[in-house]
Amino acid sequence: MSVTDHNLVPENLDAFWMPFTGQRQYKENPRFIVSARGMHYTDSQGHETLDCSAGLWCVNAGHYREPINQAIAEQLAKLDFAHNFGSGHPLVFHYADRLVQHVPAPLNHVFFTNSGSESVDTALKIALAYHRKNGQAGRQRLIGREKGYHGMGFGGLSVGGLVKNRNPFGLLLPGTDHIRQTHGLEANRFAKGLPPEGADLALDLERLVDLHGADAIAAVIVEPIGGAGGVHLPPIGYLQTLRAICDEHGILLIFDEVITGFGRVGACTAAERFGVIPDIMTTAKGITNATIPMGAVFVSDQIFERFMDSELPGVELNHGYTYSGHPVACAAGMATLDIYEQEALFDRPKALQDTWQENAMRLRDLPNVIDVRCFALLGAVEVTPRAGAPMARGAEIAKRCYEKGAWVRPIGDSIVLSPPLIISESEIATIFNIIGEAITETL
Repeated sequence: MSVTDHNLVPENLDAFWMPFTGQRQYKENPRFIVSARGMHYTDSQGHETLDCSAGLWCVNAGHYREPINQAIAEQLAKLDFAHNFGSGHPLVFHYADRLVQHVPAPLNHVFFTNSGSESVDTALKIALAYHRKNGQAGRQRLIGREKGYHGMGFGGLSVGGLVKNRNPFGLLLPGTDHIRQTHGLEANRFAKGLPPEGADLALDLERLVDLHGADAIAAVIVEPIGGAGGVHLPPIGYLQTLRAICDEHGILLIFDEVITGFGRVGACTAAERFGVIPDIMTTAKGITNATIPMGAVFVSDQIFERFMDSELPGVELNHGYTYSGHPVACAAGMATLDIYEQEALFDRPKALQDTWQENAMRLRDLPNVIDVRCFALLGAVEVTPRAGAPMARGAEIAKRCYEKGAWVRPIGDSIVLSPPLIISESEIATIFNIIGEAITETL
């Protein structure tokens, strides 16, 4: 078998249990992606499509960036692997120092993981351990939000608020609870940018403080912009109110920026864009432009220094992963940062926001469209579910889009969008033209 045979269409599809996929339906008419360049994917039939989702919210600098590929190859030639358990390699320290310069102070310390799910579970564990260090071991409750998505680890799944993800796995972790979601207010439909109504929904955290007691709550975790639940934007003032309530009651605030981190919202982080600084921040996805799995958890000086404040020798936090700070992932991350900085990609979504919103809002009067949500280079076009067949209309629209040359992602009956940050204004127009045609053709 030649080295290129891996891109041939496989004869046997039974061995691979696919993630988040209807296996039986997929294998009846499988789609195989075999190459990617810039803004485009190509499948095994030679069909080229615009990547309207940056892979899965992660290929922020576009596909096949040679500097990243080269950095990976050079690192493999020098050091393929070294662990960081009581040891270390120089690159991971250089990379951590460089990363923290891109996030708001005082988030000056980084713990490396391999995915967003691991980042979330790490953040939750740090929060619990921090309170124990402070002599507040009773702070064990972890609060998420309805419709929130925080990966598929047991911790992230427990604070997550998507019923279809939670329901198959029983009770999950004890001691978790959820504040109300922010989606669905009539006054916010078709709002350009952040919705005007709903900041008061953050006050629902006070309800849980009254129910459980502030001294029982360790942390609240939210996505600044909800992604996998269908692109739910925070109402104006919502995140600021959450921050104030957490400060009042000594509760740690965790931002899950696995999707919003690394440029998606027009700054390196949503914390920077919205001017609200959490105590802990989770990231992954765009950190390496998706070339090598990696994640990172940023923590404040106050939290880190509390762990370091001990005269006893030994491990301050009994936590980590074999591949935490993997040298090849660090090399990919460093090269990715180079591209972000040299091409000013963190600023690009803000510069394109008006064009993005104007094109998105052109769809508001099409048949069955009930909402359009858009901010920076994130968006969702929601259509009315078919009677007795939720998600069917969204899936059909997405299928038509793919055939027309735009690979979009349906979440329920919302078409969600998060293209690579290198997208051009003409490509933005093309994507929304294709979506508009697909919506019009779908009854």
